[in-house]
Amino acid sequence: MSGAASRVVAARVLDAVLHRGRSLKGELAKALPQLKDVRDRALVEAIAFATLRNHVRYASALTRWMPKPLGKRDDELRALLYVGLAQIDVLKLPSHAAVDATVEAVRELKRVHQAGLVNALLRRALREGVPAADAADAWPAWLLDRLRADWPADVDAIVEHSVQPAPTWLRANRSRTTRDAYSDRLQLAGIAATAHATLPDALRSDDSMAIATLPGFADGDVSVQDGAAQYVADALDLASGARVLDACAAPGGKSAHLLERDPSLRLTAIDIDAKRLAKVRETLARLKVGADAQLRVADAIDPSQWWDGVPFDAVLIDAPCSATGIVRRQPDILLHRRETDIANLLVLQGRMLDALWPLVKPGGVALYATCSVLKDENERQVDAFLARTSDASADELDDRFGRASGAGRQRLPGEEGTDGFFYARLRKRG
Repeated sequence: MSGAASRVVAARVLDAVLHRGRSLKGELAKALPQLKDVRDRALVEAIAFATLRNHVRYASALTRWMPKPLGKRDDELRALLYVGLAQIDVLKLPSHAAVDATVEAVRELKRVHQAGLVNALLRRALREGVPAADAADAWPAWLLDRLRADWPADVDAIVEHSVQPAPTWLRANRSRTTRDAYSDRLQLAGIAATAHATLPDALRSDDSMAIATLPGFADGDVSVQDGAAQYVADALDLASGARVLDACAAPGGKSAHLLERDPSLRLTAIDIDAKRLAKVRETLARLKVGADAQLRVADAIDPSQWWDGVPFDAVLIDAPCSATGIVRRQPDILLHRRETDIANLLVLQGRMLDALWPLVKPGGVALYATCSVLKDENERQVDAFLARTSDASADELDDRFGRASGAGRQRLPGEEGTDGFFYARLRKRG
């Protein structure tokens, strides 16, 4: 594929996300398989993320530099200009790649008459750099207000970390290898990675890499999973052979991690969406774990339709949430999230806690977890559940899991390089 063609693909992905409300993950899932060269796929993905983390800055720069603003009919061209600016500003590509290929992409978009304009704007960016802007400008005002109320001393750090590229966190499959052995394989492949002091399966790398080409990836020796998500297995702290329910299992990383640690677990994994549950099945198959796991398309808030009446030793409730702790990985969250979403999510989370609690055996636990940083979804949601549930109490989690936050623990984005995440371990009195 030509350099111009890959820029066109990136521009069309971004046009769909920025101007038509589409999901970045969904658009990339459609676009990337069309690119035969793994380098083209990596470039398009890198451009998309760099652009979405900085699109407010780029829009401001174009407003300053252009005598006449682009109109609605120029959405695709605007996205392509952002593509060019991201290559110069973040990716630091050589000028011939960043400018020439992007100008050629203008022609592929049948906008030959605007090639000179794009060339001039990108040349100016090379000379002057893209003007700085406050990272908070990309956040909706209502969401910033919530962050300031919940984390007044940390809001600036949350915002700044959310525009930074995330490191790659790997999880060695201990049923097939050891972390140290896998680290040696990475070193031989020229990938630098460091072990984490309190995450026994985790390796962190700041190198860029094509995940599918990682040593042993196809054979199931390794997975990509943020350090914060890897802490879930430690927070559950399961006994050997425990009967476990993963109530929102897709795409399967947490279920797989539990089974890698203890193949004797009796795991049931459910998800309301059949296609998403298929991802769980694919994940377990690649990692060669969970041959006896029970996978069911089911609604977590209606156990009467699927539960066999046998209680679980542990239930993992990785609840649907605002995803405000993973903005650096899903920057389009700031484009698509609405304040009304939070109210709806709070209702769903509460219903899920109430519906699944009867499935926990006396003495058993439910781990409530989210990738949110909003206290309404986290500590206040758990406090409300404890207040209305007479046989529930909260176990104390140590500071591996973050700072104390109500009855649980909260990690904020960027702390130890991890995503934002909340954990509360709830125990049923016997």
